[in-house]
Amino acid sequence: MRLSVVIPVYNEKDTIKLIHEAVRKIDIVSEIIVVDDGSTDGTGAIVQGLADKMTRVLLHERNMGKGAALRTGFRHATGDIVIVQDADLEYDPAQYPKLILPILDGKADVVYGSRFVSGDYRRVLYFWHMVGNSFLTLLSNMLTNLNLTDMETCYKAFRKEVLDQVVIEESRFGFEPEITAKLSKLGIRIYETGISYSGRTYHEGKKIGWKDGFSALRCILKYNLFR
Repeated sequence: MRLSVVIPVYNEKDTIKLIHEAVRKIDIVSEIIVVDDGSTDGTGAIVQGLADKMTRVLLHERNMGKGAALRTGFRHATGDIVIVQDADLEYDPAQYPKLILPILDGKADVVYGSRFVSGDYRRVLYFWHMVGNSFLTLLSNMLTNLNLTDMETCYKAFRKEVLDQVVIEESRFGFEPEITAKLSKLGIRIYETGISYSGRTYHEGKKIGWKDGFSALRCILKYNLFR
């Protein structure tokens, strides 16, 4: 199976080349799609220099959000399996083989990489972020009747034919609860696997904040109860 990796990026000039290089080193990757979402710090120019036979670069003229960048990237992905990769070095591409294994074994259609159920390492950081994440995952699970441990994880691997059945409406960080709700309604096989995680501090460039938590709450209710 061909593996496509979609990397949405916004103002990550210090890390985009590093994550691109890390993804390129994974020999099971067939295609990399980098979507610059209207960066203003020079990331766009760096991204354009990454284009090659393996890497396709797409540019948004203005910042529209992670969901919009993923919508663009998914539309151009040609692999049988698609993985989402953030550009901030929090998630390690070396985890790809274990992430896609349930799909390759014919057991799963979608695999979530959990930061909380694993024997792998993870950086110890913000307690209240963990509480917020756990609350959102719990509420999502109550409405989807899934038993995920990490709904908000970046690492999600999809069979492309399943991904093509989902219309992404959210343009920002509401992508995670939206796609979880919509996948649950398809009746597909969803698996989880533990992953390592090296979270960033706000000083190091972390972008998720309390406003994104309220947005996720809105999306959980919207896409589970009113769609």
